Amino acid sequence: MSKYGDYILMTDSTCDLSAEFAKKTGLEVMPMVFLMEERVYNHYLDCREMSLEEFYDNLKNGILSQTTQISYNSYLDYFEQFLTKGKDILYICFTSGLSGTYNTSRIAARDLKEKYPNRKITIIDSKCASVGQGLLMYYVANKYKDDKPDMDELEKYAESLKLNVCHWFVVDDIEHLKRGGRISSVTATFAKALQIKPVLSLDDEGKLVNVGKVRGANNVYDALIKKMQRDGFDYGKQTVFVAHADNIDGAKELKKRIKPLVKDVEILDIGPVIGTHVGSGMLALTFTGTRNIQM
Repeated sequence: MSKYGDYILMTDSTCDLSAEFAKKTGLEVMPMVFLMEERVYNHYLDCREMSLEEFYDNLKNGILSQTTQISYNSYLDYFEQFLTKGKDILYICFTSGLSGTYNTSRIAARDLKEKYPNRKITIIDSKCASVGQGLLMYYVANKYKDDKPDMDELEKYAESLKLNVCHWFVVDDIEHLKRGGRISSVTATFAKALQIKPVLSLDDEGKLVNVGKVRGANNVYDALIKKMQRDGFDYGKQTVFVAHADNIDGAKELKKRIKPLVKDVEILDIGPVIGTHVGSGMLALTFTGTRNIQM
């Protein structure tokens, strides 16, 4: 059993939390990778290798971005820096429903166990993505900092919470969904012509699901708020996350509308890993509740 201080709480940068929050809570965040113009960038929460403004400007100018999972060797190097200091690791990973990083991290952990038989590496498949993963880590990291639980207790807490994180995304730039195979070319053509915006969510397997559509900005805000009112657990006492991909005005408007209904609202930026697949303009709302993917 690893007591607080003997283990590291870790996630990856698809969580889209702020660097300040990670530092405040002691959360270690492994960078994810994206590629632009044949150059590889590591996305850290502080965006040290490419700012979000530059990233989204590049997308608007037709420069394509690609993502790739964290490599086996990267996991070995990142994990080992803590193992050599006598620390165990609790790593809560980007959903296996959208990436192979979970399986790769498990292989690396298994191999490191042979080298460090007295150390423990626990990998949790978050079944969450982007700010949904961020909301999960918000609760887990605050518990890690404030309650100082042992590692087994924090693992059980994360496992009990992860499928109660509800993700709702409304995508504005349909071309990126088409390019990623999330919607067909025919659907994309009609959606653009009719100014229809897809509504996406995550199912219990952590897979992205196209669950419906809305038209018009007001309907976007109403649709997201109604999902929280329908599925949220006592949402009036919750801190919820509003997130945006280069759409701060939309995020501020959604926050203004939702703030009277909840305890607190935080606005987060969608980073380049998720931004690659949704493009500019996306709005998201995450809260805890029943994960219901019906419109």
